[in-house]
Amino acid sequence: MDFFEFLNYAVTPYHTVAGIRQLLGENDGGVKVFERGGALIAVRMPQQVCLDSRFRIALAHTDYPTLKITPNPDSASAGVRTLHPEIYGSPLFTSWLDRDLGYAGLLAYERNGKLETKLVRGDKLFRIPQLAVHLNRGVNQEGLKVNPQTDLNALWTAMDGRERFVDALSAELPAGSKLLDFDIQLFDAQPANRGGFADEWIYSGRLDNLSSCHAIAEAFAAADALEKDFQVAAFFNNEEVGSETREGAAGNFLKSVLDSVSSLVCSELASVLSSSFALSIDMAHACHPNFVQKHEGNHAPVLGGGVVLKMNSQKRYASDVFSNARFKLLCEQSNIPYQTFVMRNDMPCGSTVGPAISASLGIPTVDIGEPMLSMHSIREMTAVVDHENMTKLVSALYCSSNLA
Repeated sequence: MDFFEFLNYAVTPYHTVAGIRQLLGENDGGVKVFERGGALIAVRMPQQVCLDSRFRIALAHTDYPTLKITPNPDSASAGVRTLHPEIYGSPLFTSWLDRDLGYAGLLAYERNGKLETKLVRGDKLFRIPQLAVHLNRGVNQEGLKVNPQTDLNALWTAMDGRERFVDALSAELPAGSKLLDFDIQLFDAQPANRGGFADEWIYSGRLDNLSSCHAIAEAFAAADALEKDFQVAAFFNNEEVGSETREGAAGNFLKSVLDSVSSLVCSELASVLSSSFALSIDMAHACHPNFVQKHEGNHAPVLGGGVVLKMNSQKRYASDVFSNARFKLLCEQSNIPYQTFVMRNDMPCGSTVGPAISASLGIPTVDIGEPMLSMHSIREMTAVVDHENMTKLVSALYCSSNLA
């Protein structure tokens, strides 16, 4: 599965995990895979475990801002049946209007007294049409204001269609099954594509953070077992809503996995973790050519300029002087360009899975990412060369014989 196939396939966190499994393959007997819903952790065991074994970890998240279908979503108005969504994360509302929207997710059902689940992706397209300019005359001068409660209902069928959306979902199940619950979200149905006059850019939904997931999974799959270090690829769910879930980075998933594999290490886990190293990989804000004033002048990454080191004195990122130095050395040893991002003092800074992991486990962690535009839009933009360099960097983490 190449990058574009992965972008088109991974339309929910559950699909992302399934896609990562395909990228990792099933042929490496030295790899242990642990899964929790929309989260997955893969660990490749070293050739031998010894006193100075350590973990080389790459972290990312599988989720993205979206519109989730509510448990009882159905309404009817003006001859059309609509679905009411609940906001997940912080999507750019206006970007969801006038788009071809697919629906996908996970169904939980009962069959023959047993609880089962099924991954689903519908083959129909929905839409949230924008109000015509004739009925909203000031929109181009005053800007479009979207009320998330009333303006984002998705049109899914005519009045003479199915009465309830749950009926359409139930039709996806094996005969004799009873639908118990569902986790369904809308997604941009337009395939990923290249853009720019030299095909140097990537246009796609869900680049934040599928780009990072793909770079890690591809580098992990291509790596060979090291002599004494563990290689870890960790993909968490729910970063966009704070990470404090059983599938999130603030939960106990990674700790429980490292505990289980480190039982073979002949030393205390705390000392192993403190000598380990983690790359927390999430997308970064590239400088917008039309809004350069929104960036801190000396720390404004550009598309195609290299991997972005993300720093924040309020510790919204896990990067510190120690992990920054290790990252820079790794880049220099592997001939990978990098640039630095710092948020303006008069603007709030976002965060990642890095601080949660670094704080809870004591692992030196650096926050990095590929520069991108249109972050949290339904359709985003990044540079081909930056994704290639990120994959190369993760490969260096997993393969370098002289990792500091």
